[in-house]
Order: sequence, then structure tokens, then C-alpha cells
Amino acid sequence: MTGPFNPRRLALGAARKFIFEGQDPEKLLERISGIDRHGNILPQVSSPTPEDPMSRPRERILENLDEMYSEAFSRAKESGDSSQMTTLDFAYRREQLYFEILLDVRDAMERR
Repeated sequence: MTGPFNPRRLALGAARKFIFEGQDPEKLLERISGIDRHGNILPQVSSPTPEDPMSRPRERILENLDEMYSEAFSRAKESGDSSQMTTLDFAYRREQLYFEILLDVRDAMERR
């Protein structure tokens, strides 16, 4: 038997999947932060490369979020769990707002 659905865990798992996509998280975080694990400042890259995770389009990220929550919402609807549907609805709107804020920050950093 599976435990109750945790929308935060689902959102974190989706974010991890879309950020890292089979890459080594340590190396990717070093490149994003600009500091290696020894505290050395890494050289700056002049423009994002196609494999750079920050170049993922805003629409794709929000579509993936929508798809993820739609699947979970339909499962809750099929089981007749109205409290879970309410929780998912709130969590979806909250996570969408978080992603939009993060995407605005990303866009501002890419324009620099």
C-alpha cells in the first residue's frame, strides 16, 4: 500500500529531473554557481550552450508542471478524494508561481 500523495515531493522530483536530466548534479551545480567544490571561482561562460539546463524554454517547463499535476489530479479524481484534489489544486498554483518567479530570475540573469 502506498502512502498519501505528497505534492511537494512530486514537485521536487520533477524539478530535479528537469534540472539535472542525467547529468552529474555536483558538476552541474558547480557550473551554475560558478564555484567548484574547493571554493575556487570558475571561469565565466560567455553565452549559454544548447546543453545548458538554463536554456530550457519557459513554456516547456510550465507545460511539464501542468502535465505532472494533471495526472495526479485525475488519479485523485478517479479515487474520489476531494481533499486530495483541493490539496493538489493549491499545490499546483503555488508551484506554478514559484517556477514563474525562478524563470523571471533566470531570464534576468541571462540578459546580463
